[in-house]
Amino acid sequence: MSDAPAHDQQHARRWAILGLIGVAQLMVVLDSTIVNIALPSAQEDLGFSTGNRQWIVTAYALAFGSLLLVGGKIGDIFGRKWTFVGGLVGFSVASVLGGLAPSFGVLVAARALQGVFGALLAPSALSILTVTFADSPERPKAFGIFAAVATAGASVGLLLGGALTDALSWRWCLYVNLVIALPAAVLAARLIVNEANPQRPRIDVVGVALACTGLFALVFGFSKAETDSWTATITIVSLAAAVVLLTAFVLSQRRVAQPLLPLHIVWDRARGGAYSAIIIAGSSVFGVFLFLTFFLQNDLGYSPLKTGVAFLPMTALIFVMAPTIQTKILPRVGVRPLVMTGMTLGALAMLLFFAQLDPDSTYAADVLPGLMLLGVGMPCIFAPSFATATLGVARYEAGVASAMVNTCQQVGGAVGTAVLSTIFANAAKDYAQGRAPAPDLARAAEIHGYTVAFTAGAVLFGIGLLVAAFVLPRAAGPAPVAGPAVEAA
Repeated sequence: MSDAPAHDQQHARRWAILGLIGVAQLMVVLDSTIVNIALPSAQEDLGFSTGNRQWIVTAYALAFGSLLLVGGKIGDIFGRKWTFVGGLVGFSVASVLGGLAPSFGVLVAARALQGVFGALLAPSALSILTVTFADSPERPKAFGIFAAVATAGASVGLLLGGALTDALSWRWCLYVNLVIALPAAVLAARLIVNEANPQRPRIDVVGVALACTGLFALVFGFSKAETDSWTATITIVSLAAAVVLLTAFVLSQRRVAQPLLPLHIVWDRARGGAYSAIIIAGSSVFGVFLFLTFFLQNDLGYSPLKTGVAFLPMTALIFVMAPTIQTKILPRVGVRPLVMTGMTLGALAMLLFFAQLDPDSTYAADVLPGLMLLGVGMPCIFAPSFATATLGVARYEAGVASAMVNTCQQVGGAVGTAVLSTIFANAAKDYAQGRAPAPDLARAAEIHGYTVAFTAGAVLFGIGLLVAAFVLPRAAGPAPVAGPAVEAA
């Protein structure tokens, strides 16, 4: 039975569907930062320790990161419409549970449940975008808009989280998802046509077990490295287990007839290079949000709301630049030069501005110029990478290809946060040792730690530049695979 009528009907509603997808993606991305702003207020209200505070973030990351591939595959088999709608409804219910949480344990459980439904929602959103604009000349514009939302969502989360926490309560940082998700679910049920795989392949149970446990161990290991140190037994065991499990997963995918992740998706030079660029840039960008947030609040004395406003110039630039890059520049120059430019601008922002911060630095002179560079550089990386990572895949593999995009972002964030936090802590400690006690020593050591971490972030961007130069092809055209493919416009 042909999928053409269903696809034509969905294509006719493409811009309304893009709006829905953008809302859903924004909710998933901003949720990684909106709760961070609310953590101090939640800690005071519920009375949990500072040592336990990281579990509010980690619970979400563990569930989300470890289940993304499964969520993408479920959408490919049973239809992306219902995984999208189910993800929206489940995410809103989990958010309400978290907002009503009377205790730390309930809040952690709610955050983990958010991660579970986010793992259904995020790959469904990108794969619906992929198939909706598969044969449309408007595909570049659609991916540019999506990339702008996905890239700027974290800074929007800082702004929204600060506003809600200051004006209402930390609980509204969770309740807000209900306001977003339920109307979106109703509209999605009306607008999106379900396209289930008529062959209904079996789910690769062994692959699911290996992928989920391997990704869980990887994210958990990096989280423990950040909080417990790289030499802690649990960190070493987790990361070693992740290597073994993920290696076994790759080997298993080569042998099964219906793999969870068909390896041709990642072995393709263009898609593999795009995934690598997302991981590397994500590692450094997460550090930017983390340490600049600390600097603005702890050293410049900004409130949570003012901190969010401080990121607005970068956010605005991302929203302007991403569609322009995708529609006007990418077709002329190709993927590789754009990603190389973005990596270079990211490194320059780190080296010329953020790594030069000192106790006398100001926002206008020392922070804002770096944010503006990132506002141009990040769309150069993420807009073409998102489009390339899902280009040329078979129609019923779009979900798992999209899940790889989100997995790369999640793994990149975990790696970047752990590595850069360790570098920051060691640099601050070394700076303070051997110096005479002084009233401003702690602050000076903290800012020194930031600058060293930002320098390491520049190194990450430098690695990304080399990957882009030697792995990515110039043109945005992965080889199409067997089966009905999602082609370039």
